[in-house]
Amino acid sequence: MTRTPKIVLLTLAVSAALVGCGKNETPAKDATASTPAAAEATNYTLDESKLPAYNAFQPSDLDASKDACGAFGDYVNSKWLAANEIPGDRTSWGAFTILDERSVAVQHQLAEQVAQVKNPNHIEKIVGDLWATGMDEAKINAQGIEPLKADLTAIDGLQDKAAIADYLRSSAAKGDNVLFGFGAEADFKNSAVNLAYASQGGLGLPDSTYYTDAKNADKLKAYQAHVAKVLELSGVAAADAAKQAEDVVKFETRLAKASKSRVELSRNVELYYNPVTLADADKLTPNFSWTEFFKSQGVAAPEKFSLAMPAFHEEVSKALGDTDPSVWRAYLRFHTVDSASPYLADAFVQENYEFYGKTLNGQKEQKPRWKRVLGTIENDAGEAFGQLYVKVAFSPEAKAKMEELVKNLAASLKERIQGLSWMSDETKAKAIAKWETFTPKIGYPDKWRDWAGLQTQRDSYLGNVRAASEFNYKFNLSKIGKPVDKTEWGMTPQTVNAYYNPLQNEIVFPAAILQPPFFDPKADDALNYGGIGAVIGHEMTHGYDDQGARFGPTGNMEDWWTAADKKNFEGLTGKLVKQFDQYKVDGQAVNGHLTLGENIADLGGLATAYDALQKASAGKEDAKVDGFTRDQRFFFNWATVWRTKYTPENAKVRLATDPHAPAQFRAMGAPSNLPTFAAAFQCKAGSPMDRAGEQQVVIW
Repeated sequence: MTRTPKIVLLTLAVSAALVGCGKNETPAKDATASTPAAAEATNYTLDESKLPAYNAFQPSDLDASKDACGAFGDYVNSKWLAANEIPGDRTSWGAFTILDERSVAVQHQLAEQVAQVKNPNHIEKIVGDLWATGMDEAKINAQGIEPLKADLTAIDGLQDKAAIADYLRSSAAKGDNVLFGFGAEADFKNSAVNLAYASQGGLGLPDSTYYTDAKNADKLKAYQAHVAKVLELSGVAAADAAKQAEDVVKFETRLAKASKSRVELSRNVELYYNPVTLADADKLTPNFSWTEFFKSQGVAAPEKFSLAMPAFHEEVSKALGDTDPSVWRAYLRFHTVDSASPYLADAFVQENYEFYGKTLNGQKEQKPRWKRVLGTIENDAGEAFGQLYVKVAFSPEAKAKMEELVKNLAASLKERIQGLSWMSDETKAKAIAKWETFTPKIGYPDKWRDWAGLQTQRDSYLGNVRAASEFNYKFNLSKIGKPVDKTEWGMTPQTVNAYYNPLQNEIVFPAAILQPPFFDPKADDALNYGGIGAVIGHEMTHGYDDQGARFGPTGNMEDWWTAADKKNFEGLTGKLVKQFDQYKVDGQAVNGHLTLGENIADLGGLATAYDALQKASAGKEDAKVDGFTRDQRFFFNWATVWRTKYTPENAKVRLATDPHAPAQFRAMGAPSNLPTFAAAFQCKAGSPMDRAGEQQVVIW
């Protein structure tokens, strides 16, 4: 519901386009055990007293000076937001990030314990080695840039397009592909089998519009200064570094002009699907042979693969032919050092933070080393660490309660579909067929990924990171042309998030999100349905948002709508786009088109959760709690989930790139379309939280 290193496999990009909620890690192949006991050599302990407190809804949070029917998010959250500052090492702060802080604190305790295990099993050794080498600041500083010397020497030797193309292939084979994402994902038209996908990439800024839109000129200028500084740190003289930085930015601007923007990608998943033969791809990019690329990656020549965003790859081929090798050398040198900077000496780490953290996102201070190292473990061996996490941080009782909630939400969603007035019986039957194949995954994988083959040591942090990157990349490529393993997860258990995957028609809820304010086995139904219940409904509704609805029950991309129903659907979603276009942050409008999928899911998810609460409460007395009705508490917790504040810089980045609307508008956007909200708070007709008539949006 909320997210990567530069070397992004297409799995991540497609997932973001389809769902917006999820970040996928390199998925698993065959695994080991079927329970969280897969890594049980050591008895790990958890000191709860050292963990951050939960941020659950409290009646004292409510601001009596605000009007619940005016701006509901302010009514529930303004007091808390005013009383809580964003921590210096964060760019936002709220329900999600507080739980993430708690998850990281659990991981911290575990990492310190696992690094001390004398006879570790393979999982413990991977986690322990990454932790120990990452925390050895003295050794990392002593090594300086030495770990990159071989790479930089190889780049310095690139004199022509053939050598550059060969370098691009060889570095990609190590999991270090600067120019484009490449990896396995289910075939859009045959989702039972994995297809190879190649997607656009090559940019150091968050979106192509950062290079082409005048309003981002200051960030582009700062980026050029950052490129120059990184090149200086790598050993290039200051004057030469400044000239090379100018060349790098011009080169990336060229790539940006041939790239699709985040807005385009988020609302047209078909951009990722362009199946071609190797021969046809080679004709499109004469200076970059895809036949040779597949061979160099150790992947058998496929009958077809998806060359997504072909105009981008065509431009790369042209650049190989007409761009001076010196520009390519500067570009590759910068990105090699920049991507490795978080794992190098302090000067590199600091420069990386100064631009990406401080300048781009308004982060006031560098995260402490222990948090950064845990982030590395999460990125490179997250599911391995997850085997340890679930042993101490997730109970069987929580999983059982979640399974009950999922069942109840599913039943309510089915009834909502059956009751739609704007959809024909023909399309409804197909929507129900899709509903019947939903697969829920809760807490952690039933099978754990096999990490055999990843070798880590205690001598080099960057060495371990690179070993994991290459291992994960080759592991992903090994799935091309093979059946999809539906037991795989795209998030780790310790991730505070959830996602829907339309290619498998599955909804996934990692253990770490199953805590207050989202979920509390001891809380009353009103809070749980307003929290995790709405999240469950949200993920289910993603199966029917503007992109998820393009995939059928088996996960294949297909057109299962009648023409009239599709027109009705687009009319309704258009109204939702207009609603969110009207919201503004510091004078800058929210992009209702970019955020459409998430807004559809919020609206359908909240309505479905409300219905499920009524069923669960049928026949039960509505005994007020702290003077509030069941329905009021349901909506209170919905808003609590979205209590979030952002740095001004991070807010701007999100408005341009995030498929989620700003949190304050998620708190009010969906409930303002529900008559049950207006009834719960006795809102007067025409109030902002009582959208009626043509202004009211009802989709699923």
